[in-house]
Amino acid sequence: MSSLANCTQLEVLSLATNKLQGSLPSSIGSLANTLGALWLHANEISGSIPPEIGSLTNLVWLRMEQNYIVGNVPGTIGNLANLNSLDLSRNKLSGQIPHSIGKLGQLNELFLQDNNFSGPIPSALGDCKKLVNLNLSCNTLNGSIPKELFSLYSLTTGLDLSHNQLSAQIPQEIGSLINIGLLNFSNNHISGKIPTTLGACVRLESLHLEGNFLDGTIPDSFVNLKGISEIDLSRNNLSGEIPNFFQSFNSLKLLNLSFNNLEGQMPEGGIFQNSSEVFVQGNIMLCSSSPMLQLPLCLASSRHRHTSRNLKIIGISVALVLVSLSCVAFIILKRSKRSKQSDRHSFTEMKNFSYADLVKATNGFSSDNLLGSGTYGSVYKGILDSEANGIVAIKVFNLDELGAPKSFVAECEAFRNTRHRNLVRVISACSTWDNKGNDFKALIIEYMANGTLESWIYSEMREPLSLDSRVTIAVDIAAALDYLHNRCMPPIVHCDLKPSNVLLDNAMGARLSDFGLAKFLPTHNSTSITSSTSLGGPRGSIGYIAPEYGFGSKISTEGDVYSYGIIILEMVTGKRPTDELFNNGLSIHKFVRNAFPQKIGEILDPNIVQNFGDEGVDHEKHATVGMMSCILQLVKLGLSCSMETPNDRPTMLNVYAEVSAIKRAFSALCVEK
Repeated sequence: MSSLANCTQLEVLSLATNKLQGSLPSSIGSLANTLGALWLHANEISGSIPPEIGSLTNLVWLRMEQNYIVGNVPGTIGNLANLNSLDLSRNKLSGQIPHSIGKLGQLNELFLQDNNFSGPIPSALGDCKKLVNLNLSCNTLNGSIPKELFSLYSLTTGLDLSHNQLSAQIPQEIGSLINIGLLNFSNNHISGKIPTTLGACVRLESLHLEGNFLDGTIPDSFVNLKGISEIDLSRNNLSGEIPNFFQSFNSLKLLNLSFNNLEGQMPEGGIFQNSSEVFVQGNIMLCSSSPMLQLPLCLASSRHRHTSRNLKIIGISVALVLVSLSCVAFIILKRSKRSKQSDRHSFTEMKNFSYADLVKATNGFSSDNLLGSGTYGSVYKGILDSEANGIVAIKVFNLDELGAPKSFVAECEAFRNTRHRNLVRVISACSTWDNKGNDFKALIIEYMANGTLESWIYSEMREPLSLDSRVTIAVDIAAALDYLHNRCMPPIVHCDLKPSNVLLDNAMGARLSDFGLAKFLPTHNSTSITSSTSLGGPRGSIGYIAPEYGFGSKISTEGDVYSYGIIILEMVTGKRPTDELFNNGLSIHKFVRNAFPQKIGEILDPNIVQNFGDEGVDHEKHATVGMMSCILQLVKLGLSCSMETPNDRPTMLNVYAEVSAIKRAFSALCVEK
């Protein structure tokens, strides 16, 4: 930075997306007065933000997101009076948000999400009268939502305060945000009733209030929100009936009202005709005239509206019957198991584990049992007690790491909603305290004896993967992604697909693991819609992240397709996408594309060629030709999946069909005589 002090006409300084380390020097304040853009994001910068940054009074853009910056934001940040966009998200910043930010009268965008900010939201933010987008999510902010925020009539893109510890009620003044597009107050401690004034936000497209303590009924004023596309009011204490006017909302693609105290008969038209877009589970006093939503059927006379008292009686009666049936089934099952005198229990019976249980299982989390470690925690091999009689993997989350608690919740949510042969099975979750009183979170996972795909591609200690194994693994990964993208309701994007997150079972079948960055998409048909909590930067690992994420594009299924394509090319070449060979604009995609198809043999993993004679084919020449054809098809698929533009990539539905066809052709080759 000191050496740049003589660049007196410097206007833009971009050092983003490198591996820069160390602290920001105080000499940053000596940069030229002409500097309008300073981009330092996506590095490994640590230390604190020097107060001298306040000397850069002509800055318009300041991006420092996705680093390891700690400490408080200096009050001198308020000196940057010309600042239009400030992004400090995805760091480890702490303390309170400085009131001096209120001096940034030209500010359009403020991103402070995914940090450790605490204390109240400063009311001074109400002085940023040109603010268009404000994201303070995923911190530990507390207190009430300041009314001053709702005087920001400029807010049009979004206001995201989710995943904090905000309390009290939503101010009535929220109705002033008539042009707001997104409101996300989810996963806080907000109580009271949903303000009727919210119906004045007529341009609202996305409303997320889930995971709070809201009570009362859904306001009738919501009838004015005709352009809204997603509403999530789940996990609250809302009561009353579901408004009929939701049937007329043509733009509504997601309505999540689950786990409340709603009652009465479900509406039947509009969005309620699509069970993949409406979620109402956990409301035991709801009934329906159709079995589509898996609710108790209303009595015929309920079409003329039973009284609330009768509906409650019906709901309670149904609940009692279900509980009784469950108890009977449990007793029968238990007696059946006793009659077999089985001393081995299945993993599905294991539900509760204490901290002491896991300490014992891993021999005190011994390094001898360490299977691997990542950003958010470590995985240990564990042996359960005599009743379990089985080996498991135990993923212990490092809760001091930024994003680790959110990663634990994401994995629990993902595995709670999924079940597939090519996904690693989670046996149980443990959320408790250790012996020092610190928070402790862990997942007990099915043990995969053959480790990760990464270890098989690169380890010299293992037998090289045959072409047959590589094709089979490619099919298994595609099957898992096809299930997540097209069979889950709502669809799930993995967001961190790479060989170290692909585990291999005893039969060398592939299982997808690590859903810490997974994202639920709001609608079944959408491949690009997500909430604003995903705007904090690229999600995933370097080399496997889709290029569009680096430009701020939202999470999509196309991102997973790109990562899958990179894995295919990696399995074929035996080279990581981060290999030192790939520099000066050369990527693994371009490397393979330049050799395809005439020179493909020159870049293949030598282990594939060595194993050509071991694939079970009688005629070596014919086998070589056939296997090369298989490889070319696999390479072509990898190239199409890893295209730079999302629209140029195939869907995972088509990918799964294509790679399955390659597998069938290869299998036919191997059985020829």
